[in-house]
Amino acid sequence: MAQPDSKKIFFENLSGAGKAIAVLTSGGDAQGMNAAVRAVVRMGLYVGAKVYFIHEGYQGMVDGGENIREATWESVSSMLQVGGTVIGSARCKEFRTHEGRLKAAHNLVRHGITNLCVIGGDGSLTGANLFREEWSGLLGELVEQGLIEASAVQKYSALHIVGMVGSIDNDFCGTDMTIGTDSALHRIIEVVDAIMTTAQSHQRTFVLEVMGRHCGYLALVSALACGADWVLIPEMPPEDGWEEKMCQKLSANRAGMKRLNIIIVAEGAIDHNNKPITTDYIKNLVVKCLGFDTRVTILGHVQRGGTPSAFDRILASRMGVEAVLALLETTANTPACVVSLYGNQSVRLPLMECVQMTQEVQKAMDEKRFEEAVKLRGRSFENNLKTYKLLAHRKPESELPTSNFNVAVLNVGAPAAGMNAAVRSAVRVGISEGHKMFAVSDGFEGFYKGQIKEFKWADVGGWTGQGGSLLGTKRTLPAKHVDKIAEQMRKHNINALLIIGGFETCDRIKQSASGTKRRVFIIETMGGYCGYLASVGGLAAGADAAYIYEEPFDIRDLQANVEHLTEKMKTSIQRGLVLRNENCNDNYTTDFIYQLYSEEGRGVFDCRKNVLGHMQQGGAPSPFDRNFGTKISAKAMQWISKKLVEAFRQGRVFANTEDSCCLLGMRRRALVFQPVVQLKEETDFVHRIPKEQWWLKLRPLMKILAKYKTSYDISDAGQLEHVVRNRPKESDASVAM
Repeated sequence: MAQPDSKKIFFENLSGAGKAIAVLTSGGDAQGMNAAVRAVVRMGLYVGAKVYFIHEGYQGMVDGGENIREATWESVSSMLQVGGTVIGSARCKEFRTHEGRLKAAHNLVRHGITNLCVIGGDGSLTGANLFREEWSGLLGELVEQGLIEASAVQKYSALHIVGMVGSIDNDFCGTDMTIGTDSALHRIIEVVDAIMTTAQSHQRTFVLEVMGRHCGYLALVSALACGADWVLIPEMPPEDGWEEKMCQKLSANRAGMKRLNIIIVAEGAIDHNNKPITTDYIKNLVVKCLGFDTRVTILGHVQRGGTPSAFDRILASRMGVEAVLALLETTANTPACVVSLYGNQSVRLPLMECVQMTQEVQKAMDEKRFEEAVKLRGRSFENNLKTYKLLAHRKPESELPTSNFNVAVLNVGAPAAGMNAAVRSAVRVGISEGHKMFAVSDGFEGFYKGQIKEFKWADVGGWTGQGGSLLGTKRTLPAKHVDKIAEQMRKHNINALLIIGGFETCDRIKQSASGTKRRVFIIETMGGYCGYLASVGGLAAGADAAYIYEEPFDIRDLQANVEHLTEKMKTSIQRGLVLRNENCNDNYTTDFIYQLYSEEGRGVFDCRKNVLGHMQQGGAPSPFDRNFGTKISAKAMQWISKKLVEAFRQGRVFANTEDSCCLLGMRRRALVFQPVVQLKEETDFVHRIPKEQWWLKLRPLMKILAKYKTSYDISDAGQLEHVVRNRPKESDASVAM
């Protein structure tokens, strides 16, 4: 084994012994809060700290007593997939008073707690920071009142605070995503998809109100994810005369054979005079001006409910672990921080910097500085808005630039959810850039056979929510048919290609296991030689082990896993989940692992196995996939447009430089166009995977939360960064959602 370096934690060197950590959820609930609580408890116990639940948020801290209880490893079992917050959340007026905070300080000192993980919105986190600032004064008052010994002031001299933002509105500056947002988008899109079928049947217009009193993120992203006809958000009120423009758009869409219209409204939507725009106003407007059969649906608290998405579970688990690390590394001079997501990395930011910028957004909106409000929301929000405008509102032919370039779009490899959203985005952005857009059916096979058709704006209407690949996709490689493909490119005068494709569901099962005692499920996932699905799926589902090709294992590892699982189940009622990537090992097959666990666990637990197969490729795309596919494709088309202009000379396109063929993907915190030539050195072509996988750093989290002793790479953590208003241009944090 390699020797530990200064940037990797080995847990014998990182001790929480003598520390007491408390976790609470405050304000509104959000799906994924339980995953964060679970991660804080298990990581805290893992490093030797005492961990406490504070039930009912700040109210429980003020009231004390049974509201503050010590947590155990088993007390957070089977809560990963549960929505809401099992430790309760309450808004507490008393904590806003000095007397209330004095009571809270007394209750914490009685339990020896000086480290707080607060999961909530900006109000909850602001209250925590005020509590921290007053801490020494509060202890002094408690000594004067004879409630604590004078020695306690020195012993508990500093209160350390780390925040995690739990809010479905994604209204907190400094993080790309807040806990609960992705799950809320799932609820919204489920409703929209269901409504679309009845709307098409009756040729109706639906006006949907979604949450977001002060932030239009849910409305904006759900509009982008379902291809809504119109969206109204508080950050960008419509211009005067918007009613007529909206009705014209709805009428034009109906004239284009579209049988339904979807209008999405944030509950805090306003006009330029800060006057509320209600769903009833919009309904009456459409009925009066167009005579369309129009219905209103207000989603309400259904957006807060249900099972948290895989994204929220992983996000919350990463944040919970990072929060404990931050508390262990804090000093008396360390400011309260909040754990945030930036690209695909966890970062720590000063809590009050984030709060102050969040408050600046509202101030800008109150003062009608709406463009500034959009920028303050962050690049993610701004890019979402720009992309929606680009795709939803078609410019008149007379206003379109004329490029004289032909661009073709095709899908290759296995079908994947989100491909159709990407094609729709590419076609519409290409048309907006003045290109003539062509779609190729059935990948490279269709290309060399001449299955090429020009696509217009309306040809991709309604594609965003469709699963699979409507263009068709095959694994045929182009090498054998290069001459025929070149002939087709000459025939259609194609100047550029946008290729969407690959290298050419554990939760329900875990819930089933939760209904039985001492049962282990062995699940096989897809992925070829790439263990991403098994690893990240394991983290989201709370798996005990995940076997992948990238981390070789032998019979001793399998035996150790069985013994570990057996020991856990002897001490309490447990459920087990083991994932296996389909190509992780030629000899240790799913059947072999199933039989091994069945035999070695005899008398302690029984086993079931399930091969998920192609169901993993099926179904409607998630909000994340729709949004990601849409925005990454739009970015790719804009890059193609730029390159075509740069390479056009003497009536021809000269694409003979290294950067004329690039792969667009995320590297750490940025979306990067990387020349394919450079990827040769970084790719394992035999197994069709990168030589370095960023997500391998997440695997120790799964092991830690499953109670295995391991090491954890923190090379990307530990530094307190600062909130920046303008991130680097290529850093499109909006890919987080």
